[in-house]
Amino acid sequence: MAASTLQRFLLPVRTATKCAASTFTARRCLLSAAYTDPKVWEQRESDPQSLAELASLMDRSYERKFPVSSLTISRFVDSISSSEEVDQAEYYLYKFRHSPNCWYLRDWTVHSWFRQCLKYGARDKALYTLKNKVQFGMFPDEFTFNLLIDSYLKDGDYKGACSVVEEVMLQEAFDQPTTQILSLHALGKYLAIKPDLSWQEERNMGAALMLAGLKQENSAGLSAQLLGHALIGKVEIARGIHAVFHQMPLIWTPGYLGRSLAVMERVCSDAGDLKLSKEVLEYMQKVLQELSSTPASKTEEENNTENEAGDSVDEEYELERAKLPQYTAKFKELSEQLQAQGKVDSGSLEALLSRLVQEKLRISEESEVAQYQKRVQEWEAERRQLVQREKEMREKAQQERLARQAARAAR
Repeated sequence: MAASTLQRFLLPVRTATKCAASTFTARRCLLSAAYTDPKVWEQRESDPQSLAELASLMDRSYERKFPVSSLTISRFVDSISSSEEVDQAEYYLYKFRHSPNCWYLRDWTVHSWFRQCLKYGARDKALYTLKNKVQFGMFPDEFTFNLLIDSYLKDGDYKGACSVVEEVMLQEAFDQPTTQILSLHALGKYLAIKPDLSWQEERNMGAALMLAGLKQENSAGLSAQLLGHALIGKVEIARGIHAVFHQMPLIWTPGYLGRSLAVMERVCSDAGDLKLSKEVLEYMQKVLQELSSTPASKTEEENNTENEAGDSVDEEYELERAKLPQYTAKFKELSEQLQAQGKVDSGSLEALLSRLVQEKLRISEESEVAQYQKRVQEWEAERRQLVQREKEMREKAQQERLARQAARAAR
């Protein structure tokens, strides 16, 4: 039942606007060639290494309880040349993450890992290590996230793209405009195919829509915020606020449906051209109807069935559920105001988000490509410093070894 309302009311709106958006989507809805061009990355100073020797070095170090340096694991990942070697690198990344030096996994090593996975057709490995980020230390930057999302979008795998977006949400990495736009685009595409979602997936998608939408001051962003709050509010009313914020980057203050109404109020009071998607407003209306028609006793029974402790619904939950009649009346009032002011966009959420891609993606790419080039230079400077330090330490160790040998020979 968790996804029934979402399936029925987030249907593609087959209008002229939608057709125009679809035409554009087929032409360009992904990252440009300049953004995905690996030239900047591959022009780094080469450091040829033997994987067999590196693997042997790491194995001996782990056997003797010696630390493995971040340079060693970095060299191993950089030297991958086949999908089989991706499997080996996954093993050593796991070993490194569970070693005393785990805090020193370099950002460029994480970036290199995802690039190598994409290069050698091991995207499933990239997603697996991302989903198990604590076990592998995979906390990529937004540029890396974008490359991975883009890879799924190009193949039409919207579920996979949204799996990556979920990790962006959990990492709260929506600072870059390109990440915001790509994430919203992926979410809109996935919702348009009417997926069968569990309540946890509804909550996660709601959180991603809300957090990414908060960064966009336009009709697409506000419509995403409204839908995100509605999805989270549905979970809150049905299962309590703890189900909302547990292991999520969300506040624990009740009232997510109230916050969705606040989005509507903001659009009503706006003197500009902000609008809300008609499709999203219809979904919000059905959520309120569905929650109002579901007896509280039935919801509590479902919660207690899943809760091994059998805890009853807390007082805050009861108070929030009691506000449903107020929310419904307020929604009706605000909907009428939006209609009267011409602030309802007849297109679907997918069409709004496709328009956002068309208008802003290329502009946001340019600055981020420049930032990436600068970051790669900084990574290279840091790597050279580490290589120099490693060289000095080896020379010092060699001198100490020779001194010990000389001392023994003098006895």
